[in-house]
Formats: sequence, C-alpha cells, structure tokens
Amino acid sequence: MNNIPMPKISAAFAIEDIHKIREWNFERRKGMTAQEVCDDTHKGAERFLSLLDSPVKDDVLAEVNRRLQTAQI
Repeated sequence: MNNIPMPKISAAFAIEDIHKIREWNFERRKGMTAQEVCDDTHKGAERFLSLLDSPVKDDVLAEVNRRLQTAQI
C-alpha cells in the first residue's frame, strides 16, 4: 500500500474535496490487487463504524450543532 498523505479537506466539504479524495484513493490503490482493495475498503469501513459506536464528546457535539445553525457544514 502506498503511503500517500491524505489531502487537506476544506471545512465546507465542496465538490473539489470529493475530487481530491477520489484522486488520493486512486493513487493509494494503484498496483493493489482486487483483494487488497477490498481489504483496504473493509478496514476503512470498520474504522468508520467504530466511530459511530463511540460516545461523542460534548464539545464536539456543540461544535457540530453550532455549524449546523450557521450552515457551515
């Protein structure tokens, strides 16, 4: 697996950010076998699901609510 640093994503999460993530994934997965890509995808999904199951700190929740109120998400 390539150790290509993740691109900087803007707070607004615009279409350009999606393009950056897709390019990053393409470069990271270049030369991987289908099984390696599948394993990489599963690893990322497991991390994401574990974040959903973990308790959210009050300050993080307050920041999300603040951004929702000001439409910065």
